[in-house]
Amino acid sequence: MSWTSFWVICAVTAACNFLCRAVPMLALSGKRLSQRVIAALEYIPSAAFAALVMSDLFNPATFAAGLWPALLPVCAAAPTVLVALKKPSLGLCILVGVGTYGLLTLL
Repeated sequence: MSWTSFWVICAVTAACNFLCRAVPMLALSGKRLSQRVIAALEYIPSAAFAALVMSDLFNPATFAAGLWPALLPVCAAAPTVLVALKKPSLGLCILVGVGTYGLLTLL
């Protein structure tokens, strides 16, 4: 791939990314959203976090490396779920999950 192709692809990607973020914001600016829409939008961070976690928990390719690499994310998710049930803080859940995963990789 030439540098020209690289920069064209980079510029198109940046423009699409900007448009996907800016157009909804500009279209909805100044408009009042209903409570149902606001309540639905509050689920976006949790849904995104769950999608990221589930893709690691149920990845069939990890079983090819053995049982421990496959169970490592599940073992790290257990304390994270307990923290999520006690304190519904996304940041705290991320810290506990990453910390537990890091400690388990040392074993």
